[in-house]
Amino acid sequence: MNPQFATTLFDPDSTACPAVARHLDFMEYAAEVPVHTHRKGQLIIALYGAVICRAENDIWIVPPDCAVWIPGGIPHSATATWNAHLNYLFIEPGAAALPEKCCTLAISPLITALVDRLTREGVDQPPDSHVTRLTRVTLDELVTMPQQKLSLPVSANPKIRAMADTLVSHPEDRSTFKTWAKRLALSERSLARLMLRETGLTFGRWRQQLHLIIALQELASGVSVQNVAAKLGYESVNAFITMFRKTMGSTPAHYFAERKAGAR
Repeated sequence: MNPQFATTLFDPDSTACPAVARHLDFMEYAAEVPVHTHRKGQLIIALYGAVICRAENDIWIVPPDCAVWIPGGIPHSATATWNAHLNYLFIEPGAAALPEKCCTLAISPLITALVDRLTREGVDQPPDSHVTRLTRVTLDELVTMPQQKLSLPVSANPKIRAMADTLVSHPEDRSTFKTWAKRLALSERSLARLMLRETGLTFGRWRQQLHLIIALQELASGVSVQNVAAKLGYESVNAFITMFRKTMGSTPAHYFAERKAGAR
Protein backbone atom coordinates (compact mmCIF):
# COMPACT_ATOMS: atom_id res chain seq x y z
CA MET A 1 0.00 0.00 0.00
CA ASN A 2 1.45 3.36 -1.03
CA PRO A 3 1.84 6.09 1.61
CA GLN A 4 -0.84 8.76 1.54
CA PHE A 5 -0.07 12.41 0.79
CA ALA A 6 0.68 14.58 3.81
CA THR A 7 -1.93 17.09 2.61
CA THR A 8 -4.61 14.59 3.67
CA LEU A 9 -3.45 14.87 7.28
CA PHE A 10 -5.38 18.02 8.13
CA ASP A 11 -7.31 20.83 6.46
CA PRO A 12 -5.90 24.00 8.08
CA ASP A 13 -8.70 26.12 6.63
CA SER A 14 -11.34 24.14 8.48
CA THR A 15 -10.86 26.40 11.51
CA ALA A 16 -10.64 30.17 11.94
CA CYS A 17 -8.46 29.97 15.06
CA PRO A 18 -5.29 32.15 14.96
CA ALA A 19 -2.90 29.18 14.67
CA VAL A 20 -2.95 25.40 14.78
CA ALA A 21 0.03 23.02 14.85
CA ARG A 22 0.46 19.50 13.53
CA HIS A 23 3.32 16.94 13.64
CA LEU A 24 4.33 14.86 10.62
CA ASP A 25 6.74 11.94 10.19
CA PHE A 26 7.44 11.42 6.51
CA MET A 27 8.14 7.71 6.99
CA GLU A 28 4.35 7.39 7.19
CA TYR A 29 3.54 9.60 4.19
CA ALA A 30 4.63 10.09 0.57
CA ALA A 31 7.93 11.98 0.39
CA GLU A 32 6.56 14.43 -2.18
CA VAL A 33 3.67 16.77 -1.42
CA PRO A 34 2.10 18.03 -4.68
CA VAL A 35 1.36 21.67 -5.39
CA HIS A 36 -1.45 22.96 -3.19
CA THR A 37 -2.57 26.11 -1.45
CA HIS A 38 -4.60 27.17 1.59
CA ARG A 39 -5.89 30.32 3.23
CA LYS A 40 -3.70 30.02 6.29
CA GLY A 41 0.02 30.70 6.10
CA GLN A 42 2.27 27.72 6.85
CA LEU A 43 5.43 27.49 8.92
CA ILE A 44 7.40 24.29 8.27
CA ILE A 45 9.88 23.36 11.01
CA ALA A 46 12.36 20.52 10.48
CA LEU A 47 13.04 18.63 13.71
CA TYR A 48 15.07 15.96 11.91
CA GLY A 49 15.97 15.36 8.30
CA ALA A 50 15.17 18.12 5.82
CA VAL A 51 12.57 19.25 3.31
CA ILE A 52 12.82 21.30 0.10
CA CYS A 53 9.88 23.54 -0.78
CA ARG A 54 9.08 25.12 -4.14
CA ALA A 55 7.13 28.38 -4.09
CA GLU A 56 7.14 31.73 -5.90
CA ASN A 57 9.72 30.52 -8.47
CA ASP A 58 12.18 29.80 -5.66
CA ILE A 59 13.47 26.62 -4.02
CA TRP A 60 13.61 26.73 -0.22
CA ILE A 61 15.59 24.41 2.06
CA VAL A 62 14.42 23.59 5.58
CA PRO A 63 17.40 22.07 7.44
CA PRO A 64 17.14 21.15 11.13
CA ASP A 65 16.32 24.07 13.48
CA CYS A 66 15.19 26.30 10.65
CA ALA A 67 11.77 26.90 9.17
CA VAL A 68 10.23 28.04 5.92
CA TRP A 69 7.42 30.55 6.09
CA ILE A 70 4.85 30.37 3.25
CA PRO A 71 2.15 33.08 3.41
CA GLY A 72 -1.44 32.03 2.79
CA GLY A 73 -2.68 31.79 -0.78
CA ILE A 74 0.71 30.93 -2.33
CA PRO A 75 0.85 27.63 -4.28
CA HIS A 76 3.67 25.43 -3.00
CA SER A 77 4.99 21.87 -3.00
CA ALA A 78 7.51 19.99 -0.88
CA THR A 79 9.92 17.08 -1.07
CA ALA A 80 11.18 15.60 2.20
CA THR A 81 14.01 13.27 3.08
CA TRP A 82 12.84 9.78 4.04
CA ASN A 83 13.59 10.43 7.71
CA ALA A 84 12.06 13.89 8.00
CA HIS A 85 10.18 14.76 11.19
CA LEU A 86 8.36 18.04 10.75
CA ASN A 87 6.12 20.34 12.72
CA TYR A 88 3.66 22.54 10.85
CA LEU A 89 2.17 25.73 12.24
CA PHE A 90 -0.76 27.04 10.20
CA ILE A 91 -1.40 30.73 10.89
CA GLU A 92 -4.54 32.70 10.05
CA PRO A 93 -3.90 35.78 7.86
CA GLY A 94 -3.42 38.85 10.04
CA ALA A 95 -2.79 36.87 13.23
CA ALA A 96 0.93 37.75 13.25
CA ALA A 97 3.12 40.36 11.54
CA LEU A 98 5.04 37.85 9.44
CA PRO A 99 6.66 38.54 6.04
CA GLU A 100 4.40 38.80 2.99
CA LYS A 101 6.91 36.78 0.94
CA CYS A 102 8.24 33.26 1.42
CA CYS A 103 11.42 33.12 3.50
CA THR A 104 13.58 30.86 5.64
CA LEU A 105 13.68 31.71 9.35
CA ALA A 106 16.19 30.78 12.03
CA ILE A 107 14.17 29.12 14.79
CA SER A 108 15.04 29.35 18.48
CA PRO A 109 14.70 26.35 20.81
CA LEU A 110 11.82 28.21 22.49
CA ILE A 111 9.84 28.43 19.24
CA THR A 112 10.57 24.77 18.51
CA ALA A 113 9.33 23.75 21.96
CA LEU A 114 6.21 25.94 21.82
CA VAL A 115 5.12 24.67 18.40
CA ASP A 116 5.83 21.08 19.47
CA ARG A 117 3.63 21.63 22.52
CA LEU A 118 0.83 23.01 20.34
CA THR A 119 0.90 19.93 18.07
CA ARG A 120 -0.68 18.01 20.95
CA GLU A 121 -3.65 20.38 21.21
CA GLY A 122 -6.95 20.57 19.37
CA VAL A 123 -8.44 23.52 17.52
CA ASP A 124 -10.98 26.20 18.41
CA GLN A 125 -9.81 26.69 21.98
CA PRO A 126 -11.72 29.16 24.23
CA PRO A 127 -10.26 32.72 24.09
CA ASP A 128 -9.18 32.59 27.74
CA SER A 129 -7.68 29.08 27.66
CA HIS A 130 -4.08 28.17 28.43
CA VAL A 131 -3.58 26.91 24.87
CA THR A 132 -4.81 30.22 23.43
CA ARG A 133 -2.27 32.08 25.58
CA LEU A 134 0.51 29.71 24.47
CA THR A 135 -0.49 30.34 20.86
CA ARG A 136 -0.28 34.10 21.36
CA VAL A 137 3.17 33.82 22.95
CA THR A 138 4.31 31.59 20.07
CA LEU A 139 3.17 34.08 17.44
CA ASP A 140 4.67 37.05 19.32
CA GLU A 141 8.00 35.25 19.58
CA LEU A 142 7.92 34.03 15.98
CA VAL A 143 7.85 37.52 14.47
CA THR A 144 11.25 38.24 16.09
CA MET A 145 13.03 35.35 14.34
CA PRO A 146 15.71 36.45 11.81
CA GLN A 147 15.60 35.45 8.15
CA GLN A 148 18.20 33.10 6.65
CA LYS A 149 19.46 33.08 3.05
CA LEU A 150 18.62 29.47 2.27
CA SER A 151 16.68 29.83 -0.95
CA LEU A 152 17.50 29.38 -4.61
CA PRO A 153 15.83 31.74 -7.10
CA VAL A 154 14.71 29.76 -10.14
CA SER A 155 12.51 32.12 -12.22
CA ALA A 156 9.66 31.29 -14.56
CA ASN A 157 11.87 31.99 -17.58
CA PRO A 158 11.89 28.74 -19.61
CA LYS A 159 15.65 28.77 -20.25
CA ILE A 160 16.56 29.38 -16.62
CA ARG A 161 14.02 26.80 -15.46
CA ALA A 162 15.34 24.21 -17.92
CA MET A 163 18.87 24.72 -16.59
CA ALA A 164 17.64 24.60 -13.00
CA ASP A 165 15.67 21.40 -13.54
CA THR A 166 18.72 19.72 -15.07
CA LEU A 167 21.10 20.79 -12.31
CA VAL A 168 18.67 19.90 -9.53
CA SER A 169 18.38 16.40 -11.01
CA HIS A 170 22.11 16.16 -11.86
CA PRO A 171 24.01 18.37 -9.38
CA GLU A 172 27.26 16.61 -10.33
CA ASP A 173 27.07 18.29 -13.78
CA ARG A 174 30.11 20.58 -13.83
CA SER A 175 29.50 22.03 -17.29
CA THR A 176 31.05 25.46 -17.75
CA PHE A 177 29.10 28.64 -18.23
CA LYS A 178 30.17 28.62 -21.88
CA THR A 179 28.75 25.12 -22.32
CA TRP A 180 25.44 26.13 -20.75
CA ALA A 181 25.19 29.15 -23.05
CA LYS A 182 25.54 26.81 -26.04
CA ARG A 183 22.96 24.38 -24.65
CA LEU A 184 20.46 27.20 -24.20
CA ALA A 185 21.24 28.74 -27.61
CA LEU A 186 22.42 32.00 -26.08
CA SER A 187 25.62 33.97 -26.14
CA GLU A 188 27.57 34.04 -22.89
CA ARG A 189 26.80 37.75 -22.52
CA SER A 190 23.07 37.18 -23.06
CA LEU A 191 22.96 34.32 -20.55
CA ALA A 192 24.89 36.38 -17.99
CA ARG A 193 22.38 39.23 -18.32
CA LEU A 194 19.45 36.81 -18.16
CA MET A 195 20.80 35.14 -15.00
CA LEU A 196 21.25 38.46 -13.21
CA ARG A 197 17.87 39.78 -14.29
CA GLU A 198 15.92 36.64 -13.40
CA THR A 199 17.76 35.43 -10.28
CA GLY A 200 19.88 38.33 -9.05
CA LEU A 201 22.92 36.02 -9.03
CA THR A 202 25.78 35.18 -11.36
CA PHE A 203 25.87 31.62 -12.69
CA GLY A 204 28.72 30.71 -10.33
CA ARG A 205 26.94 32.05 -7.24
CA TRP A 206 23.67 30.47 -8.31
CA ARG A 207 25.21 27.01 -8.77
CA GLN A 208 27.04 27.32 -5.44
CA GLN A 209 23.75 28.13 -3.72
CA LEU A 210 22.15 25.11 -5.37
CA HIS A 211 24.98 22.91 -4.11
CA LEU A 212 24.57 24.33 -0.62
CA ILE A 213 20.84 23.57 -0.58
CA ILE A 214 21.36 20.00 -1.78
CA ALA A 215 24.25 19.51 0.66
CA LEU A 216 22.16 20.65 3.63
CA GLN A 217 19.35 18.31 2.66
CA GLU A 218 21.67 15.32 2.15
CA LEU A 219 23.70 15.91 5.31
CA ALA A 220 20.52 16.34 7.35
CA SER A 221 19.29 12.93 6.16
CA GLY A 222 22.50 11.27 7.36
CA VAL A 223 24.55 11.07 4.15
CA SER A 224 28.30 11.28 4.80
CA VAL A 225 30.34 14.33 3.83
CA GLN A 226 32.35 12.16 1.42
CA ASN A 227 29.24 10.97 -0.42
CA VAL A 228 27.75 14.47 -0.56
CA ALA A 229 30.96 15.84 -2.06
CA ALA A 230 30.89 13.09 -4.68
CA LYS A 231 27.22 13.68 -5.49
CA LEU A 232 27.93 17.35 -6.12
CA GLY A 233 30.87 16.57 -8.39
CA TYR A 234 33.65 17.97 -6.19
CA GLU A 235 37.12 16.67 -6.97
CA SER A 236 37.89 16.27 -3.26
CA VAL A 237 36.16 16.31 0.11
CA ASN A 238 38.34 19.24 1.19
CA ALA A 239 37.11 21.34 -1.74
CA PHE A 240 33.50 20.73 -0.69
CA ILE A 241 34.22 21.49 2.99
CA THR A 242 35.95 24.74 1.97
CA MET A 243 32.88 25.84 -0.01
CA PHE A 244 30.57 24.94 2.87
CA ARG A 245 32.71 26.76 5.45
CA LYS A 246 32.96 29.94 3.34
CA THR A 247 29.19 29.99 2.85
CA MET A 248 27.88 28.83 6.24
CA GLY A 249 30.73 29.95 8.49
CA SER A 250 31.65 26.48 9.76
CA THR A 251 32.39 22.97 8.54
CA PRO A 252 29.46 20.58 7.99
CA ALA A 253 30.29 18.68 11.19
CA HIS A 254 30.38 21.84 13.31
CA TYR A 255 27.27 23.27 11.63
CA PHE A 256 25.07 20.31 12.57
CA ALA A 257 26.74 19.81 15.98
CA GLU A 258 25.90 23.40 16.90
CA ARG A 259 22.27 22.90 15.92
CA LYS A 260 21.95 19.69 17.88
CA ALA A 261 23.45 21.41 20.92
CA GLY A 262 21.05 24.34 20.49
CA ALA A 263 18.06 22.00 20.28
CA ARG A 264 19.11 20.29 23.50
